[in-house]
Amino acid sequence: MDYTSSLLSFLPGGRRAVGINRLISKLETYLPPEQVERVQQAYEFSAEAHRGQKRKSGEPYISHPVAAANILADLHIDAETIIAAILHDVIEDTPTVKEQVAELFGPAVAELVDGVTKLDQIQFKSREEAQAESFRKMILAMVRDIRVILVKLADRTHNMRTLESMPLPKRRAIARETLDIYAPIADRLGLYSIKLDLEELGFHALYPQRYRVIERELKRTRGHQKQFVGKIAAALRTELGKVGVTARVEGREKHLFSVYRKMRRKRVPLNEIADVYGFRIIVDTPDTCYRVLGAVHSLYKPMPGRFKDYIAIPRVNGYQSLHTTLFGPNGIPLEVQIRTDAMHTVAESGIAAHWKYKTGEKPEGGAQHERARQWLNQLVQIQEGGNSEEFLESVKVDLYPDQVYVFTPKGAILRLPRGATAVDFAYAVHTDVGNRCVAAKVDRRLVPLRTPLRNGQTVEVITNKDASPNPAWVNFVISAKARAAIRHYLKNLKRSEAIELGRKLLNKALTEFSLAVKKIPEERIAPILAELNLKTAQELYEKIGLGERLAPLIARRLLPDTQATEHGSPEPLVIAGTEGLVVNYARCCFPIPNDPIMAYLSSGRGVIIHRENCRNLAGFRKQPDKWLTVSWQKNINRLFDVEIRLEIRNKTGVLAAVASSIAETDTNISHVSLIERDGNSSALILELKIRNRKQLAGVVRTVRKMPDVMKVYRTIA
Repeated sequence: MDYTSSLLSFLPGGRRAVGINRLISKLETYLPPEQVERVQQAYEFSAEAHRGQKRKSGEPYISHPVAAANILADLHIDAETIIAAILHDVIEDTPTVKEQVAELFGPAVAELVDGVTKLDQIQFKSREEAQAESFRKMILAMVRDIRVILVKLADRTHNMRTLESMPLPKRRAIARETLDIYAPIADRLGLYSIKLDLEELGFHALYPQRYRVIERELKRTRGHQKQFVGKIAAALRTELGKVGVTARVEGREKHLFSVYRKMRRKRVPLNEIADVYGFRIIVDTPDTCYRVLGAVHSLYKPMPGRFKDYIAIPRVNGYQSLHTTLFGPNGIPLEVQIRTDAMHTVAESGIAAHWKYKTGEKPEGGAQHERARQWLNQLVQIQEGGNSEEFLESVKVDLYPDQVYVFTPKGAILRLPRGATAVDFAYAVHTDVGNRCVAAKVDRRLVPLRTPLRNGQTVEVITNKDASPNPAWVNFVISAKARAAIRHYLKNLKRSEAIELGRKLLNKALTEFSLAVKKIPEERIAPILAELNLKTAQELYEKIGLGERLAPLIARRLLPDTQATEHGSPEPLVIAGTEGLVVNYARCCFPIPNDPIMAYLSSGRGVIIHRENCRNLAGFRKQPDKWLTVSWQKNINRLFDVEIRLEIRNKTGVLAAVASSIAETDTNISHVSLIERDGNSSALILELKIRNRKQLAGVVRTVRKMPDVMKVYRTIA
């Protein structure tokens, strides 16, 4: 088919975009003519939409989407994805709208293009937030159609290949993002060729000097390596021939970024890494893989502890292969991978194999595609637990699958990140199991929940229907799913507490006018909700409880016009000590029951309680509308943090004696820090758990009587 005449009008001087002829040629090898024609139409539409636009390099803009489509064509991706790659910037960079794309090329293509489009039209607080929100949108679009990420990875790969035209700071930022996010995503989805390309390009852009040094050294040794690799490959073929196995034996080329990463991980110089040689043996069936393993182990001795069976237990991205490291001639390490042709196809193109065009055949990437879907569904759960930036950080953690494999009591295998704890395991089983987890057994023995798990252990979780997540778990869980689930629970808990506090604050403000929340008719509340863009009164109470709206101002607006006057002095807000996450006790002055206190409304945090003599209050007094009058409820039964400062003589055992004396008053020490020391004395800060001022006074009296304590007093900011 001759496409030339219909394309000449779309580029200056009748030139075609670089790569379109190559793209059409590739597509004709695996797509039917009618689908190639649709790709042709997409090119014409995109070329017209981008007419007159240029890249920073000076090339016509259309060359970029065509290059992205070429990258996908190398993977034999389906026509819809190729069309989406050609159109991926038309919504973002031209007047074209999503509906127009849907009408011309179908709703599936329009969804793919929209999923890749950045959120440029929305204003964000920072570039980082915009990036994170754009990434969140792309992930959610991937859940609907995983091909979104294929287009995005192709887009990023070509951008990395043409990065030289960007200023240096931008070049480094893009390279860092590529190495942190996009290369690991390609790895997680099994897109080996794209992953390698992104890693090499990112490494070159981020560390050009290191790249050149390693490249020069590898080139210097390459001639000797080729000769050595050829001899080893011949020896492997001969040995396999003896056992009647027909196999393809390939020497694997070292990649600069993998060499650099191994140098950093093992903290060894380049010359020690450069002597590792890699081989790949490809056979017909999984059974043959294990026969080959025995053959190579009889030819060269295996290194203990360096064998991995990814056929029986595939990697999280679906990768399957046998890995072994051998002592080669003169003790040189030989890394050998053994796999079947089907495994090799999936290892090279990952989920892309699912969309390869094969008439009447079952697509090869099916199992891997299902694993990718499970991962994406897990990401959806993660994103529910926080803002976009927290989500991006969680995904980064989740993208480095240095795994441990553990067993459930029924023998099922669970993959967890290295360093994962019993709580991570509980959330991996199910979010409800994690939320109700109270204890865990590892190999039938009770262990603390923060215990890191090791390969091969059997883990049993003990639950209680009345249990709930402990906020302290966030400090030691490793997996993104566990962290997000705990945050999500605490966020909902904080919301319910904020609603209750907000209702309490509004009630307090209304008592000034002899009213209560329950006496305010709905028709008085509705206009305020509409004005503040809120849907329910619960949302209004939440805003008040979090300090984002002031209760006295809302109270005045709820009054009938005839009552909008002051009636006496407001009643103080009573603090019971059980308000939870939305009432916070300032750590600058550590207020405890019976202290004279004031409260400050902090936006997003709720109510902050300070002692009246706290020096930090001076900075807040300029905002009197955010102050609340508060008082302690009688007979509060809970512990509060408080600090005391001791000046003691430097004698052996004095600290132990002080701790023992405090323990005799039935008081717990939660933290000790040494802040000053000279030849004769030391100054200590002790953080205690105290019920009230009476108990604190007893502790101070007890400690003051000790002969080696020179001074003791309560700290304050």
